[in-house]
Amino acid sequence: MNIDIPEGQEPIGYVWGDMVPGIGMAAANFSLSVYEHTTLGLREFEAARLRIAQINGCLFCLDWRTDRDGEKVEDEFAEAVTQWRTTAAFDDRTRLAAEYAERYALDHHGIDDEFWTRMTAHYSQHEIVELSMSIGSWLAFGRLNHVLGLDAVCVLPGH
Repeated sequence: MNIDIPEGQEPIGYVWGDMVPGIGMAAANFSLSVYEHTTLGLREFEAARLRIAQINGCLFCLDWRTDRDGEKVEDEFAEAVTQWRTTAAFDDRTRLAAEYAERYALDHHGIDDEFWTRMTAHYSQHEIVELSMSIGSWLAFGRLNHVLGLDAVCVLPGH
């Protein structure tokens, strides 16, 4: 870990809450709102989220699975995300969500008219903005946690 955490403190809570409470709590609220207020389907949401987790290398994010009223994506879903171009497990919306996440993270200047034509054929303007904000949240906070080494010491609830 690249940040000193006092004995007995939970790393994420300490860094995000105690160290920079004005910034950290705002960031935490933004991060939580992506999960609480999404209108996106679970599969496209998780395809984009997991693709960002894979790119960021955030251990915590890679292990996390979004739960919607007791429903989660199947165990094989994360592997399908790595194969988003060719997997038979994805419909067009799910495949586009993974592609958008990858392009957003790795080549945002290369998102061209051809991509937007495909994207707008499957997603509404509202959904595109929501997905863009969600991807931005995951990209920023997953990288923050990984760079600071927090992802290696955090555990999922129930683990």
